[in-house]
Amino acid sequence: MLARSGGLRRQGVPRPRETRVLVVANQKGGVGKTTSTVNVAAGLAQLGQKVLVIDLDPQGNASTALGVEHHRGTPSTYDMLVDGQPLADVMTECADLPGLWAVPATIDLAGAEIELVSVVAREQRLARAIAAHPLVGTEDEVGDERFDYVFVDCPPSLGLLTLNALVAGREMFIPIQAEYYALEGLGMLLETVEMVRQHLNPGLTISTILLTMYDARTRLAAGVAEEVRGHFGDQVLKTAVPRSVRVSEAPSYGQTVMTYDPASAGALSYLEAAREIASKGAPA
Repeated sequence: MLARSGGLRRQGVPRPRETRVLVVANQKGGVGKTTSTVNVAAGLAQLGQKVLVIDLDPQGNASTALGVEHHRGTPSTYDMLVDGQPLADVMTECADLPGLWAVPATIDLAGAEIELVSVVAREQRLARAIAAHPLVGTEDEVGDERFDYVFVDCPPSLGLLTLNALVAGREMFIPIQAEYYALEGLGMLLETVEMVRQHLNPGLTISTILLTMYDARTRLAAGVAEEVRGHFGDQVLKTAVPRSVRVSEAPSYGQTVMTYDPASAGALSYLEAAREIASKGAPA
């Protein structure tokens, strides 16, 4: 009840002075990308932040977990990217958590990659839509009504949709499964980030790495964690998210684990990760 009613807000964290746009990407599927997006976003909302989640994955899993409609015909990211509808017209507030908003993804988005190919400045559609929203900006420009965080949940591929996200974001948030294969895919992602930084978005930085599905009993998980921390240092959150049945169950009830079972190990870990992200602040 505390989580649902926003009772955690009194334990809140300082609001950033400017809207932070975080791109959640990892082209390897099954690493907890969408799960991490919705639960960290929900955790920040519980801590008193105003948060927007943009679902860029045609599967619409983030939309399902946040309990927002995403059947064909619903105003969605497709309408914003392809038809140019304003971001404010396609977002909806999540029923379970005050302060958390979402832009759903419908199956129409699956065709957006092809439709955007012939569009002028096709890789900047999302950046322009976010920048044009009246509640995105600095404290001086927008005031207390501003969004504190915008999370963009990318599809598990490096196509035009993910490219739009990388151009729109200032920060990258990479969930990494604590298994060997996860490290293999990371190299390709880092090459893409470097390419985007050189040609399209020089301000893009990898600010946050979260270890997911962490099993403290195995030597492999500890080895992967050590390697990731050795390479990325302070960008890796101290909090690691353990494997949790409750985290997996929550979306089938149209919820994040933060409201489905706030006392579970997964929910507490995501809440702590959200607190860490907020406390660290945006990279300079």
